[in-house]
Amino acid sequence: MIQKAPAANEILRCEQERQIKVFDTTLRDGQQCPGAGMDFEQNIEYARLASMLKVDILEAGFPSASSTDFRIVHTIAEEMLHMEHMPIVAALCQLREEQVIKTIESLQPAISRGKARLHTYVPVDPELMPASLGRNADNKAGIADDVYRMVAMAVAAGLEVQFSPEGYSRMRENFDFVTECIRAAVAAGATIINCPDTIGGACSLEGEDYFVAKMRRHAEIIEREFPDKNVTWSVHCHNDLGLAVPNTINAVFDGPARQIEGCINGIGERAGNASLEQCIMIIRQFGERQQGSEPFFTGIAAEKIQAISDFVNQHMLPRQPHWPVSGDNAARHSSGGHTNAILKNPMAYQPFDLGDIGKRITMLFGPLSGGNHAKSIIEDYGYVCTDAEKAAIAQYIKDKFSERRKGVTDEELMGAYFEYRKPISIDRIDYGKNANRATVRLHGRFFDRNGEIQEEHLGRDSALAAVKRAIEDKFGFIEILSHQSRSEGAGINANSRSRIVITAPNGKQYEGDGVDQDIEVAAMRALIDATNRAYIDQHFSKDGNVNKASMNAAVVGKAHASPVYRAS
Repeated sequence: MIQKAPAANEILRCEQERQIKVFDTTLRDGQQCPGAGMDFEQNIEYARLASMLKVDILEAGFPSASSTDFRIVHTIAEEMLHMEHMPIVAALCQLREEQVIKTIESLQPAISRGKARLHTYVPVDPELMPASLGRNADNKAGIADDVYRMVAMAVAAGLEVQFSPEGYSRMRENFDFVTECIRAAVAAGATIINCPDTIGGACSLEGEDYFVAKMRRHAEIIEREFPDKNVTWSVHCHNDLGLAVPNTINAVFDGPARQIEGCINGIGERAGNASLEQCIMIIRQFGERQQGSEPFFTGIAAEKIQAISDFVNQHMLPRQPHWPVSGDNAARHSSGGHTNAILKNPMAYQPFDLGDIGKRITMLFGPLSGGNHAKSIIEDYGYVCTDAEKAAIAQYIKDKFSERRKGVTDEELMGAYFEYRKPISIDRIDYGKNANRATVRLHGRFFDRNGEIQEEHLGRDSALAAVKRAIEDKFGFIEILSHQSRSEGAGINANSRSRIVITAPNGKQYEGDGVDQDIEVAAMRALIDATNRAYIDQHFSKDGNVNKASMNAAVVGKAHASPVYRAS
């Protein structure tokens, strides 16, 4: 028997059932976290980033909280109309008529596009109800009636409505009451039922008391009683026990949830909310592991995750370096064994391709790093590091930063590499002048000579000419194109800083810098610095194709050299 291909509407229905909608509440629940608040413009900028991330629903705020919150929600609703991807704009309100009206007003720009959602809630946790509702906590029938009336008001105004039984995970003996509230919300037109673990205390070890098990029971009841209603079940978890992400994922894979709620970087009240980026990547990683079912997926533009995570890190709350998915150390390696493997296969120590979220692997050179690690960084900067010398160079870098147990930056590593390579390393310079004769004594390493190197020069030129002559004997003719000196500071202890530009034997120009209390010594150090740069570039750059900007950055902090390098 020939099987017919599924109809287009059947394929669409299947996709809708397997797509996990992403509800971003960073601007609402996230900003309820102490210290995480942003100003007006930053709220709008975050909304733009969320649109580029392609979140399905953006909860823009609590418009009844203040006139500023109202303006933020209203402006975001207007702003999203012009975005390439327009998420549904949601706003939270309590189950009060005046707040429902104000929320409808704040979302007005999005209503005509069918992109406005009112999110209302009522506490159902036996401990929370009297604390929140006072005497009204005992009037359960009246609460259910209010749910129906407020939801119907918003639906009549053209909004879709999401209803949340607050404290759902700790409803205890209130299961039937929660059922009545959900029943009233659905009957009045609510299409999204959110089941929050408000206190962050749920755990799968609870068995049948686990809130995901109760979600399944409620979903069965509503489907049976309202077969013509298309209800989306949502999950909103807090992280007080560190279980917000697994609880969210369980509600999807083992429960009826087809919408997940959370905040970027997991910010939020108390210990935070479920981390959206972690949930998204887990669904991406394991969504296909459903026997006999189509895979779960999200519509998220994952390559935008790092950018929006960085924004939250900068403007809301600092992100821990070891934060999963988007933290700095999630893509940074320092162990020698790890870096060796990563250099051969970037996926060797990564659960997913970091490029998928707009991130790249970096390797922090540290006490456990090896020669291959140093070699890779040096070669990325455009310089030579052979297999025969990589171990010695790595050890030199480690010795230089022996107290730096947390590792060194690439720029610092390159600075050490240049020190390792430089042909001239002078500890002390002595000089004297008598009539037309200048005598210079250099103490240290001068190309292939060690110890004291003496050079004389006859003529009216300064001692600088003697050093130039000594360099030319080893390196070839160099021309000093410019020489500038200036005082740094005031008084008899002020330093002199000299800057010299030379043309090297390869025809390129190099700039050197030197500092000393003696103006002549500063000039000689500047000439030596320029020569070292020219020599390293001439002998150790890969095919002469050097990343000059990188060399500039790498020499920051050298004792007698400025971070300047120019090649014509």
